[in-house]
Amino acid sequence: QVQLVESGGGLVQAGGSLRLSCAASGRTLTFSSYALAWFRQAPGKERELVAALSRSGDNTYYADSVKGRFTISRDNAKKTVFLQMNSLSPEDTTVYYCAADFKVTLATIPIRYDYWGQGTQVTVSS
Repeated sequence: QVQLVESGGGLVQAGGSLRLSCAASGRTLTFSSYALAWFRQAPGKERELVAALSRSGDNTYYADSVKGRFTISRDNAKKTVFLQMNSLSPEDTTVYYCAADFKVTLATIPIRYDYWGQGTQVTVSS
């Protein structure tokens, strides 16, 4: 079983930055074997992809709403995936979740991921 724990959420003013981290632990395969992603979900809405990163780290996918502002990256030695969020706006306010799966190379929909963190709240004030 793989456990994912997010950190780095909080309150920030519009235009500011936050860096989310998600550390993996438990009975993990080699961390580089996992495709990774960040999703977010507002109350009453479906979980939506923010960014995805392939196992190799060579391929990324970003939602149109965050392109040019957010960057996903990984540190395999630390078994951690990051989401650098710049130029934040109130529309980015919600709970962010990291996800991992070793069966896919890169995936953009929640059902493709078996492992999930508990979520971290990001609040952007105007």
